[in-house]
Parts: sequence; C-alpha cells; structure tokens
Amino acid sequence: MTRQGIRERVEREEETRFAPYAVRSQDSRGRAHPEKEHEARTVFQRDRDRIIHSTAFRRLQYKTQVFVNHEGDHYRTRLTHTLETCQIARTIGRALSLNEDLIEAISLAHDLGHGPFGHAGEWALSELMKGHGGFEHNVQSLRLVEKLEEIHPDFSGLNLSYEVREGLKKHPERFRERGKARFRSVEAEVVDQSDEIAYTCHDLDDGLRAQMISEEGLEKVALWRELQSYIRKKYPKIENAYRRRLTIRLLINRLVMDLVETTRRHLKRLGVSGVQDLQKIKGALVATSASMVRKRVELRRFLHANLYQHYRVVRMTEKGQRFIRKLFEAYLEKPGQLPPSVKDRVGKDGLHRAVCDYIAGMTDRYVQDEYKRLFEPFERV
Repeated sequence: MTRQGIRERVEREEETRFAPYAVRSQDSRGRAHPEKEHEARTVFQRDRDRIIHSTAFRRLQYKTQVFVNHEGDHYRTRLTHTLETCQIARTIGRALSLNEDLIEAISLAHDLGHGPFGHAGEWALSELMKGHGGFEHNVQSLRLVEKLEEIHPDFSGLNLSYEVREGLKKHPERFRERGKARFRSVEAEVVDQSDEIAYTCHDLDDGLRAQMISEEGLEKVALWRELQSYIRKKYPKIENAYRRRLTIRLLINRLVMDLVETTRRHLKRLGVSGVQDLQKIKGALVATSASMVRKRVELRRFLHANLYQHYRVVRMTEKGQRFIRKLFEAYLEKPGQLPPSVKDRVGKDGLHRAVCDYIAGMTDRYVQDEYKRLFEPFERV
C-alpha cells in the first residue's frame, strides 16, 4: 500500500464505521489557506498534531485549573484538565460511533485561550479590555489558532480545518456573522459536555484532596450519597483514600453512560440521517437525562458555594488578578517594556489587544516572574 493509500483507507473505513450523523474526514470543508492533503493522515489528525505541537498547548501545563501551580504537585492544571476532557470525549465518541479524531482535535484546543490563574485571570482581562473588544477565553482560543500561533511563512495561525474551528465556538452567538449559518456537529457538543464532566469531577477530587470540602458536607448531594451507598455495600472495609478515588471514577462513569444512552435515544428520536440534518435542529444534540441534569446542577452548586468561594481559593484568585492588573497597567503606561514581538503587533491590533494577547499567553509562573522583574527593585530584568 502506498503512503497515499493509508489516508484513503482510513477515510473508507469511516464510511462503514461511523454513525450517519458523524462528520467524515473526507467531507471536510477544508482550511482557510488551501494545503495539499497529507499522504497518511486525515485532515483532523493533522489538526490534532498541529495543536499538540503548538506553543499555546505546552503552556497549559503551568496554567491554573482551580489551584495555582505552586500550591501542590498533584492538583489539576489546565493541561491535565484538557487531557482528561479529551479522554472522556473520546470514550463518548467511540460509544456513539463518531469521529474521534475530530473530537480529539477540538478537545485539545478548547482551552488554549485561557489566561493565567484560571477564570480569575479571565475576569481580570475582561475588565481591563472593556471598551477595547473585551476578552473571553473561547474567543481567544479561536484567535490563537487563526492568528497568533505561527507555523508557516505564508499565513498566520495553525490553519486548522473548518470543522475544528467551528467546534471551538462554544458560545456561537459571540461569533455569529450576519447571514452566515452556524455549523453544528455532534462531536463538538460531545466535547462541551465532556469539558463539564471533567472539571466537575476533578475539581471535586482536588477540593477533597485539599480538605477544602468534606465528605460529610457532600452527604447533602444526591449523587454523592448514591455512590457512597453503593461503595459501602460492595466494599464495606475500603480505606478512605481508595474510597475517594473510586467515587470519582464511578461518578465519571455514571455521568458518561447517562449521556451516551440519552443522546443515542435523542438522536434516534430526531430522525437524524446525516450531518446536514443537524444544521436544522434548534435544541441540543447531546443530551443528559432529566434526573441527571438535576443532580449535576445540585453538585455544581455545592462546588460553587463550598469550593470556588472557599477563602483560600478566593485568596489565590485575588492574588492572580492583582498581578495581571499591575502588569497590564505597567505595559500600557510604558509600552517600551514590551518584547519586540509584542510591540510589532501594536500597529496592527492596537496597544490594548497586543498587551492582552501577551498576558493571556503567559503561564502563572511567568506572570509571577514578570511581576518581580517589573516591581521588585533588586530583581534582574
């Protein structure tokens, strides 16, 4: 078999293996800048590889999920969250006979636009960019892959496929162009749901590890009670550390399987026979059962009240926001402090946007080091 034949074989296999509503690689609408097809990899496999090799992807390892990186070695970072989202999404995609390569590419890119210090950093940048185009991490993810990353002398960005770029538009109203229809895929909605499953379960795990939330407090949450009842009956002598890990595994499994079964029935009821049918549907394509929706909402509310508002988390987020504000103000006041690559973008994008892009791309650690360089008198610059 020739190298060219490898990709063609994979594309033929997709025809027989995928559900009718799955996106086929050979049906992709292509890239903004046309490129010759790869001999052995499909369009979405190439997208995945470009994302993994991007600078923005590597920086995710030192960006906050909930706990700032230096708080402990075992807490989730933005990178581990991304990988966990990808794993969950691929499991769901395989169960629904979807295009796992498309799912993987969207999953790996979905958080590239997150700034340092998690959502706290996003809130700070959003406030600082009022009147200058604003800031939102989903929009920034698209900006990174379309404009800021550089891999080719002939164009800016990663030149990803149309389907992956559309899949990054988590809140499509922010991207809507007049007279232009939105492209929908089950794969993209699977990633959205997997993102929520991943951060809910793993923030719960990290909160318990940090002892900011307690198992006693969780007894008021129905999902937790149900899982503990099952574990106590099956493993009456289980140790606490194993019980926590087992609970998180069972929780992920329960959420995933509910979503798979409900979505399968939902798509069958809708009578979807192809990707073109998806574009006419108004509501969600990927669904969770009504009872599970209520339980997920209850768990999220518990985490918001008891973990995300915990005084130690608030201290971490407030500290991060102070760093970002001070750096932003310093760069605006004296743009000469910016590196040449950032200053080069000022004429094209404006000073506020160039500074925003620069700070949004920083890791937590780089922000802290830059703060020292600018404001501590005896720190080397």
